[in-house]
Amino acid sequence: MNILVTGGAGFIGSNFLNYLVPKEQDHHFINYDNLTYAANPLNLDKVKDKRNYSFVLGDITNYHEVESVFEKYVPSLVIHFAAESHVDRSILGPAEFLRTNIQGTFNLLEACRKYWEDSQDKLFLQVSTDEVYGSLPETGYFTEETAYNPSNPYSASKASADHFVRAYGRTYGLPVIITNCSNNYGPYQFPEKLIPLMILNAYHGKALPVYGRGENVRDWIYVEDHCRALWTVARGGSVGETYNIGGKNEYKNLEVVREICRIMAEETGKTLDYYEGLVTFVKDRPGHDHRYALDTSKIERTLNWFPRESFKTGLKKTVRWYLKQMDWVESVQTGAYRQWIEKNYRDRG
Repeated sequence: MNILVTGGAGFIGSNFLNYLVPKEQDHHFINYDNLTYAANPLNLDKVKDKRNYSFVLGDITNYHEVESVFEKYVPSLVIHFAAESHVDRSILGPAEFLRTNIQGTFNLLEACRKYWEDSQDKLFLQVSTDEVYGSLPETGYFTEETAYNPSNPYSASKASADHFVRAYGRTYGLPVIITNCSNNYGPYQFPEKLIPLMILNAYHGKALPVYGRGENVRDWIYVEDHCRALWTVARGGSVGETYNIGGKNEYKNLEVVREICRIMAEETGKTLDYYEGLVTFVKDRPGHDHRYALDTSKIERTLNWFPRESFKTGLKKTVRWYLKQMDWVESVQTGAYRQWIEKNYRDRG
């Protein structure tokens, strides 16, 4: 089977390919990626020379480029990771999120509609987010039936893409599945996101910026658990269904930062007081959802998937990975990245 993986040089996509390419040698994985700022070919050093892996440089917002990869490989399975994904960037510049997340998804769906003459043994798997559901109070969970209520340009663009996926399933009979996942963490995550940003700022003795009072709650899942879930859904999920994927690890943002401080103290020999002294509360971002939490009973009940990694063990693995991969960190921290970090936090002190 030819499997088209969009955005496979990014954080989740590269973990997915590193996990599956060596194990699933009867399948050919085509990594279709535009190598934007958050993608890095170094993420795929482990698989780049595998016979069942190919890389294609391409932009999902260019329909002719999308067509060319479909013509060459005729994929039976599309796993759609490619997206602009950072909420703060969407607030400062929403246009790119509309272009990539909506137009790009539309182009892929159109290509599937054109090149899949029948739907037998075909699947379009839309990898989405829990942010499309909006915000929760102190109790309760998002289910697969929760109405969409996005709060920011990023989640609005993903919600729109999800609606297009469902519409193509219902209108054209395209075989589609959507997954909505909680916050991922682990190796290869671009250091604009909370956990790698805190690890690297702590390592360099820089301030650890926490929005508001750090009371916002997120459910965290180790990226390899998410990759296992996606492959489980791709191989055994029911067409037309939605599956929530979560780690059952709810923590306030401040709790996450303090746990990183604790692990950093253990790993480096510096004191916990030193790292906690770097915590700096900054102005909250607009439309900051209070809490996300997913009911994952459907995927557990129907597909027998459960997360294996606890938050504390996964976080320790993650901290150790970044501390040992400073060459990788240096490769992604370009001048543009540093300018973004400075611009985003400059006026929040």
